[in-house]
Amino acid sequence: MTHEKAGLYTREGTQVPLQGVEVTGELLGGHARVRVRQRYRNDERRPVEAVYTFPLPSDGTLSAFSMTCAGRRVEGVVKEREEAFRAYDDAVTAGHGAALLDEERRNVFTAQVGNLLPGEETVVEVEFLQAVTAEEGSVRWMLPTLVAPRYIPGAATGDRTGHGREEPTAQVPDADRITPPVGNVHYGLRMDLLVDLGREVVVESPSHAVTVTREEGTRVRVGFSRGEVALDRDLVLNLRSPDSSAVFTPLVTHRKGEDSPGTFALTVVPDLLAMASAPPKQEVVFVVDVSGSMAGESLPQAQAALRLCLRHLREGDRFNVIAFENDFRSFQPAPVPFTQRTLEEADRWVAALNANGGTELLAPMRAAVQAAPDGVVVLLTDGQVGNEEEILRAVLAARKTARVYSFGIGTNVSDVLLRDMAKQTGGDVEFIHPGERIDDKVVAQFSRALAPRVTELEVRFDGVECTELAPAELPPLVDGVPWTLLGRYASPGTGTMTLRGRSGREPFSLTVRVDLPAVSDRPAVEKLWAAERIRGWESAQLTGRRAESMKQRIIELAVAHQLVTRYTSFVVVEERTGDRRTSGQAETRVIPVNAPAGWDMFGAQKDEEGLSGGVLRVGGRAPLGAMPPPPVPAAAPSGPPRARPSVQVRRIAPCAPAPAAAAPARSLSTGADLGRADRNFEALESKRERRESREQSKTRSKKKGGFFSGVFGGPPAPEPMQEAERCDDDALFEGASAAEGVGHSSGESLLARQLANGLWEGTGEGSEPVRQARATALALLTLLREGITSSHPLHGAQVKKAVEALLSLAASLSGDAEVAELALGVAWLASAGPRTRGRIEQAAKPLAGLSGRLGNEVALREHVDTLAAR
Repeated sequence: MTHEKAGLYTREGTQVPLQGVEVTGELLGGHARVRVRQRYRNDERRPVEAVYTFPLPSDGTLSAFSMTCAGRRVEGVVKEREEAFRAYDDAVTAGHGAALLDEERRNVFTAQVGNLLPGEETVVEVEFLQAVTAEEGSVRWMLPTLVAPRYIPGAATGDRTGHGREEPTAQVPDADRITPPVGNVHYGLRMDLLVDLGREVVVESPSHAVTVTREEGTRVRVGFSRGEVALDRDLVLNLRSPDSSAVFTPLVTHRKGEDSPGTFALTVVPDLLAMASAPPKQEVVFVVDVSGSMAGESLPQAQAALRLCLRHLREGDRFNVIAFENDFRSFQPAPVPFTQRTLEEADRWVAALNANGGTELLAPMRAAVQAAPDGVVVLLTDGQVGNEEEILRAVLAARKTARVYSFGIGTNVSDVLLRDMAKQTGGDVEFIHPGERIDDKVVAQFSRALAPRVTELEVRFDGVECTELAPAELPPLVDGVPWTLLGRYASPGTGTMTLRGRSGREPFSLTVRVDLPAVSDRPAVEKLWAAERIRGWESAQLTGRRAESMKQRIIELAVAHQLVTRYTSFVVVEERTGDRRTSGQAETRVIPVNAPAGWDMFGAQKDEEGLSGGVLRVGGRAPLGAMPPPPVPAAAPSGPPRARPSVQVRRIAPCAPAPAAAAPARSLSTGADLGRADRNFEALESKRERRESREQSKTRSKKKGGFFSGVFGGPPAPEPMQEAERCDDDALFEGASAAEGVGHSSGESLLARQLANGLWEGTGEGSEPVRQARATALALLTLLREGITSSHPLHGAQVKKAVEALLSLAASLSGDAEVAELALGVAWLASAGPRTRGRIEQAAKPLAGLSGRLGNEVALREHVDTLAAR
């Protein structure tokens, strides 16, 4: 494949007409309005048809589609899917220009651009809307850039209707429509995004280097520092307010006038900590992907995150861990109680995992939900699967009240499946992009999974009449997580909305003032409302005549609001005359896509601009159980399905240091292997130096009474273990941050050594409760000095667990007043909630040296510092 000024050529000598993609738009107030422009140019001597399969956010709402050619812009219209295809096909056959936009999956779309004339440039523009909300002043916006290779299970069957590289199968009948060819491409991505949230914002990106230009007022413009980048990873922007305050109005409305219904979007961020009671015992099953695509940096980071999550559990909780690829295996045959022994056994089991095979997600997810039908299932995966609906049906059939919390790791994952499982089980989903630490995201969301929540919600409006609410089935309120309700109103007015439900066994009620105006100009709200209504109808799982009736209802609402759905498509036709009207059938050119950045099984070289170049090479075997990418086809591929050899992966030895982050995708060679060996050697040397340093620290601490040896030494264990059986505590955690080139703080090392009961192991004089109380107080004091308290977004749950453990020990410390004062004093400083501090004050009443200082933080800090130094 060569790259010349005339365009990109395939090995067969045919050219790829896509020249580049540009993202423009605005992030304004409570929503984003984004346009994706695809620029095509035909440098062949005959008319061609371009077919490009590309992603858009699964929670986006397509609002416009247009085609511009020969200086003329033509707007698209939404029609029923088959009707739109017929209009497109008839126009192309008759020699006119046309473009068609089909939804394959909620996040996968195909653009067909017909009769591209020789020497002529055509621009196709797709516009979509997204609701964006803020939590503590921070906004996160993500745009996917390529449809990654997927694992396609099942035997090939059925006829082709698309241009993908895989054949339709019994389990994935649309496989040929969601598997674009992977090739070396030189078209890139540009961005010009306007951000105005009504106040000053800081714009950051973990995925790309960006430039931020300040304009008038609070407006900023964001672009790529390098101008053009490869479409090989998600584009992620984080927008935060310097003062960390909320940036969005909780109520947004749209109403044209007296003759039109109004539409509203109401968002609340619940604060449920004040009413949190002792939570019931939890049952948690972790499901971790160990398929070949997790080779590289993904698996060690997932292992580190898993170990942190385990330390959030409380003694008495039950848990299990399932690892899956082509098959799956479990840590234990069934969930087991969380104890110090099972924690250490699980640590070793997780550390021994390695990556290999395909992404067979159905069986392990069914097993996980069956094992904890009323519990919490935590899924960590980076895989694309084709049988999404089959997996979702199995999970919903096996659960009772189980909630699924999913983490999509890496550049491309099956985000529609993960979002649907979260939405339909009352869980949540988080996407972790290259350059971001996995453990931060996983632990923060796992804390939310165990956080206070309100279920059985009912809504009532007083003073105003609101109808056609969406979502129709109200999702639970989760502490600190934005919750949005959309709906319609016929008449303006002022009233209240009251939410009622249950938080555990306690009743819950929240009342919000609602002001619905007679006229308001926010048309995006109306499309967002219609899209949410359609999503609710699509998830109804109806059959027979009712399903057909629901389909017609979806089509009518989608056409009325010009929305693309699984049943409707955008079509645009450019009527041509004279020499611009063609005769004969245009040849099809299927646009290849990049290999995802960082996938070990792809070996595409990168040129200086970050765009793929040279010949695509695969390191011996294929991704996700599929075959190696073929040469870019010039037309729809045909022929029998190809065999799918297993994946070549790099194994991670148990108890060895995690490898450093994978380099950008390149051909797998001796040089690459030597580079990994060098990094592993450096990690081993670092590990040895840390061990020697810890041994010196142990020696010094023993001279001072030994209180720090259990805190800063190796991971404690109630039962003796041989060194050969023990993994280095820091290894996986260092692997998690290797991509950033930074180590973890001493506070994070401390948290990694927290025992199952929430305490830290101590040595020295005194009874076991006294030793553990002092060691735990010293650990919390260290965390306090690093700003880690019970309100910390990442580690707060572990601090709360330690505080609760110290409160439980208080009665056992009556024989050592100094340790009791130290433990309760540090617990008070580490706590933020008035309820917990009140319990500490009650426990401290017999301690004269402490009780008088609890209201004076300065005096209390001096007191605990003095006690800690003794």
